[in-house]
Amino acid sequence: MSYKAEYIWIDGTEPTAKLRSKTRILHDGAELPLWGFDGSSTNQAGGASSDCVLRPVFTCPDPIRGGNDVLVLCEVLNTDMTPHRTNTRALLTGPAEQYADQESIFGIEQEYTFFAGSRPLGFPEGGFPAPQGGYYCGVGADEIFGREIVEKHLDNCLKAGLELSGINAEVMPGQWEFQVGPLGAVEVSDQLWVARWLLYRTAEEFNVSATLDPKPVKGDWNGAGAHTNFSTKAMREGYDAIITACESLGERVLEHVKNYGFGVEGRLTGLHETAPWDRYSYGVSDRGASVRIPWQVAAERKGYIEDRRPNANCDPYVVTRLMVETCCAALEKAGQV
Repeated sequence: MSYKAEYIWIDGTEPTAKLRSKTRILHDGAELPLWGFDGSSTNQAGGASSDCVLRPVFTCPDPIRGGNDVLVLCEVLNTDMTPHRTNTRALLTGPAEQYADQESIFGIEQEYTFFAGSRPLGFPEGGFPAPQGGYYCGVGADEIFGREIVEKHLDNCLKAGLELSGINAEVMPGQWEFQVGPLGAVEVSDQLWVARWLLYRTAEEFNVSATLDPKPVKGDWNGAGAHTNFSTKAMREGYDAIITACESLGERVLEHVKNYGFGVEGRLTGLHETAPWDRYSYGVSDRGASVRIPWQVAAERKGYIEDRRPNANCDPYVVTRLMVETCCAALEKAGQV
C-alpha cells in the first residue's frame, strides 16, 4: 500500500516568509526520506545552483486527505546538510537545549484576517461596516463572518493532533484567533506553522484567503498580533521570577521588536490595545503595555507573562528563541532557576 506525504516548508520570501508544500507518494513502512526542491523558485537559491533539501522534523495525520496520509513539516538544508540561511528553526534548537532545565512553556495566540477578494470578510463593497465594538467574541450574522471556515480549521487541527487550546472572533470583522500550546519552544513553533498551513488550505476550499498582515485595514481598526505567553518552572512557582523576566525583556527592546514581524511599527502605535513599538512597559492586567502580567498571576504570585508585541506574521522560531535567550539567561544570572 502507498500513502501521500505532504512536505511543508518555510520559504525565503522577504520581508515575510511564505509556506510551500508538495506531495510525495511513499510505501507503507518506509521512513520519510530527505527530499529536494528548486530553491530558485522559493527565493532560497540562485538558478545556477538551485537545489535545496527538505528534512522532516514534525509529522502528523493529514486531516484533509484522511486515511494514512500525513503532513510533514520540514526544515530546509543546503546540499551539504548544513542549515540553510532561512532555517530559523536550527537557530532555536541550541538555546532550547541550553536552557532545557528551566522547562520553558509557550502558548501563542495567532490572530488572522479573512479576505474575500480585496476586502476583509464582512466589509461591504464600497464602504465600511459599523465601528469596532460588537465583533469581539460576538454572535450573529450581522457581526460574525467566516465561522464555518474557523470551525472546520479547528476540527482539522484537532484531527491532526495539534495542541490547540481555543478559538475566538477578534475585534475587527473577519478577524479571528486560535491559540496553540502550552508547549515547549520548538514544539509550539512547529505546530503553529502546521496550523497556519491548515488555515490557508482550509480557507482555500471556501475561496477565501487568510492573511497574517499585522495591519490589514488602515485607520481605526485593530491590527493582528501573535501574543506570546511564556513561563519557566521558576515563574510558575514564584513572583520574583515573573518580575525578573519582565525586567529582562526591557533590556533588549529593539532587538526583540525588530524581529517580531515585518510592519510592527504600523501595528504597535500605542492605540488599539498596543504599546508604542519603541517604548517598553509591563503591568498587571494592562493590554496597553508591552508585556502583560495577568491579574490571576499577580493574585497568586506565580504563573506566566504575555508578550503582546509579536506580529501575526512573526516567525515563532525567532520569537521563542529571543524570549528563551533573554528571560532564561536573566533568571539563571539571578539564581532563579
